[in-house]
Amino acid sequence: MPHDAPLAGIRVLEVGNYMAGPFCGMQLADLGADVVKVEDPRGGDLSRRLEPIVDGESGNFVRINRGKRSIALDLKRQPAKALFRRLAANADVIVENLRPGTMRDLGLDPRELLDANPRLVYAAVTGWGLDGPYADRPALDIIVQAMSGLMSVTGEEGGAPVKVGVSISDLAAGLYATIAVQAALMVRARDGRGQLVDVSMFESSVSLAVWESGIYFTTGEVPRAAGSAHKLVGPYQAVRASDRHFVLGATTPPTWAAFCAALDLGRLERDARFADGTLRRHNADALIPLIEEVTRARPASHWLSVLRAAGVPCGEISDYAAVFEDAHLRSRGFFVDLAHPTLGTVRALGTPLRLTSSPPRIERAGPLLGEHTREVLAGAGCAPGDIDALLAEGTVAAP
Repeated sequence: MPHDAPLAGIRVLEVGNYMAGPFCGMQLADLGADVVKVEDPRGGDLSRRLEPIVDGESGNFVRINRGKRSIALDLKRQPAKALFRRLAANADVIVENLRPGTMRDLGLDPRELLDANPRLVYAAVTGWGLDGPYADRPALDIIVQAMSGLMSVTGEEGGAPVKVGVSISDLAAGLYATIAVQAALMVRARDGRGQLVDVSMFESSVSLAVWESGIYFTTGEVPRAAGSAHKLVGPYQAVRASDRHFVLGATTPPTWAAFCAALDLGRLERDARFADGTLRRHNADALIPLIEEVTRARPASHWLSVLRAAGVPCGEISDYAAVFEDAHLRSRGFFVDLAHPTLGTVRALGTPLRLTSSPPRIERAGPLLGEHTREVLAGAGCAPGDIDALLAEGTVAAP
């Protein structure tokens, strides 16, 4: 990793499965940290089994674990525990997303690791947090989405419960953990000491309820699902054209005036029911049919062209086939091709983090299970003969 990368020189151990912890590790790796993924030799990260599988490798795993090195350690064996402690003693960061108490049960208590390495930043990413009544419950993204309120405001009004289409609770926790790790590293640079970082999926998800909390704490009203519409202002939603829906946002005085002029709906601009964005939202049941009387006469492409020319925010509702071929994203080089030892080249998402003088570096796909076991152990001072013995007894594994 080039020395100008933001986190160059930072050594990270990642212990976890699937998404929240690995997504944090991916961010740190993108920013230049040396992220060593510690995996069970008996199959590794469970996401290695997620379809699609190509030549024995998960297409999902190789993307979310890009830029990392893999070491396969059986942490149930005493020699592996000793190796992990050696690695932790020289690490800057540990990121793990196991159930609370799992590392302690393995004899790798976070407090002991922090005592042994006072400069260590230990980030525990869990479903519910390290304490509290829910701490010992298992957590999945859908469970957290449901209990955090996200599902109550997603979908059509009065419809069946719907979760957010992406794993938002996992991803939000991973992003918050990334922020917290970098903040803790800044504190360490100032004060010389690391610390324990406790990030939960539950709190991360509830923290996204920005407008909803403003409504409830101010009025006591319980926010509900409203389809594509904004909860506070309008029109800000999907509307029908002759062929498909498209989205628009004409909530400010200038954009509302431009919208009415573009669609020859001056009468709506003069209607007291629609005098401002708040009234337009409250009277959406009357407003949207009037708008769709016009928009349903022509295809979405026509209205998008008209509204863009008028300066009204609007957009297509794209599926991912369109998004992953989007001309704007391609022009900005957002998609990247990653090298993989068996798959060749892997096309993946880039990063939205764009730093002009110290940009992230994304170069290689996720590793084979134990691909870097020998390399990491040698870097930790293990002799080649000792590594061979560990491999022979099954304490560690390598391809």
